[in-house]
Amino acid sequence: MQNTLTIVLAGGMGSRLSPLTDDRAKPAVPFGGKYRIIDFTLTNCLRSGLRRILVLTQYKSHSLQKHLRNGWSIFNPELGEFITVVPPQMRGGGKWYEGTADAIYHNLWLLSRSDAEYVVVLSGDHIYRMDYDVMLQEHKANQADLTIACMNVDRKEATQFGVLDTDESGRITSFIEKPKDPPSVPGQPDRSLASMGIYIFSCQVLQDALHNDANNPESSHDFGKDIIPELIKSHGVYAYDFCNDKGRVAKDCYWRDVGTIDSFYDANMDLLEPVPPMNLYQADWAIRTYEPQCPPARTVSSETGNEGIFINSIIADGVVNSGGSVQHSVVSPNVRIHDGATIVDSILFDDVHVGEGSQLVNCIIDKHVRIPPHTQIGLDRVEDAKRFHISEKGIVVVPESYQF
Repeated sequence: MQNTLTIVLAGGMGSRLSPLTDDRAKPAVPFGGKYRIIDFTLTNCLRSGLRRILVLTQYKSHSLQKHLRNGWSIFNPELGEFITVVPPQMRGGGKWYEGTADAIYHNLWLLSRSDAEYVVVLSGDHIYRMDYDVMLQEHKANQADLTIACMNVDRKEATQFGVLDTDESGRITSFIEKPKDPPSVPGQPDRSLASMGIYIFSCQVLQDALHNDANNPESSHDFGKDIIPELIKSHGVYAYDFCNDKGRVAKDCYWRDVGTIDSFYDANMDLLEPVPPMNLYQADWAIRTYEPQCPPARTVSSETGNEGIFINSIIADGVVNSGGSVQHSVVSPNVRIHDGATIVDSILFDDVHVGEGSQLVNCIIDKHVRIPPHTQIGLDRVEDAKRFHISEKGIVVVPESYQF
């Protein structure tokens, strides 16, 4: 779609996901045993025919840029296709991006030279599948100035989203960012209509709105807080129902903002359900990523006669289990599990070594960690809290390259 430009916002600090984001941008955080979070948004672009993509980066972007170079250098510039990383250009008086809208405002020159009629604005840190082309066609059919993807959520959860009301035609009549008392869906007092942070703008409307917002000294330069409420007053702003039966991807109606340790952990554990709410094994919508050259995973009998065991787990390439037991866990590439080690309800990132007889329960272990023999993590909250971050739900996070 040569008349459509896609902008992926991938520059947020992701502080709520610390320590996983202490040295990397949130979209670059590993997920599901072999992916990075941003792979899901970019795969949606690829499958939807959106191949003119700008990725706006900012904080701690080296890991993200490396991943995009290694895994996503697949578009052909001779056909007008590209995926381009755009760090802050300091075109706004030497300032960094100060909000979602401000990030695009700083790069308006890229919109003006793109000849795009439509701009798709996406977040690089959500887990979901979606055919954006269907949403774009609905945007055109409604002759909309802005279309916002939304989904029906529990009203108690809606306080963390932008919540909207619509009329019978689907036109949005109000939009409130993270309300303390979310308005409910008519006829459904316990449900609210939440924005997913997925927008399609008519390009000129977006440019005009960003110019007006930049000249407003009281604005926080955010789409949800500033741009959208203003456009609703004067333009055609429509809702797109994410949970419909349209599009080329089998609908699982699954979307997660993995912005906290607990939500990130829960989304990984969702993949281990007998029938996962998002099925990674759809052949016509496989999630693309960069895959290093690793040998197959294997189990090995230890010298003491213990067999390496995996039960209801995701196991990536290069993993060697030498007499350990892994249950209901996600294990990333090149992990080593030694004799008698027990891993339960945990997530192990790349190149983790679990020493002999160690026990891990309800843990996230970041990359390049060497866990000494007979170490216990996740069994004694008081002791764990002396060394590690523990989430509200009790998930223990061992940071990258931690030295015991």
